[in-house]
Amino acid sequence: MFRSKKNLKNKDDQQLLLNYLADADLDVLGELFGRYMHLVYGVALKYLKNREEAKDAVTQIFERLIIEIPKFEILNFKSWLFVVTKNFCLMEIRKEKANKNRFEKFSVEQNMESADLLHPIDEDQDYLLQENLKHCIQRLKQEQKDCVQLFYYQEKGYKEIAEELEIAEKKVKSYIQNGKRNLKICLEQLQKEYEV
Repeated sequence: MFRSKKNLKNKDDQQLLLNYLADADLDVLGELFGRYMHLVYGVALKYLKNREEAKDAVTQIFERLIIEIPKFEILNFKSWLFVVTKNFCLMEIRKEKANKNRFEKFSVEQNMESADLLHPIDEDQDYLLQENLKHCIQRLKQEQKDCVQLFYYQEKGYKEIAEELEIAEKKVKSYIQNGKRNLKICLEQLQKEYEV
């Protein structure tokens, strides 16, 4: 069904959304998305911190809307689009983080220690170190062990760990810091045993 561009501009978001759901007309979706494209780009730039990646994100998010819109009951398109954009960016960051040294960024962001002085758990590990690390983790106090495993092996943030273990975020930070210190001591002791 043909609609003039002018006619589309006169409609509010909800009308355009209903029109798009009715006949999957990409011109309608384009008009709707176009109203907030600058916001999508702004959010993407804020999270991805790279202009080219932010531009790519805008295109990918538009393509995603074609699939996602029919799945949801959207009451406020602008707010919903913001959440979709934010989630998309967080997933991209997570993917990128998995490709890099996955723990280096955490230690810098949380000011736990200098990025130049990485803890053995933060480094690429050879087999022997991994085995020693597993052994030392088992010797930690239960709270430290839980926090260290969730943080490093399941890549959960402080807030997620706090919610999962039902403890304060400050406690999580403390358990991880103390756990790392104890792991370092344990690993050093094992190293000395090998050298003897």
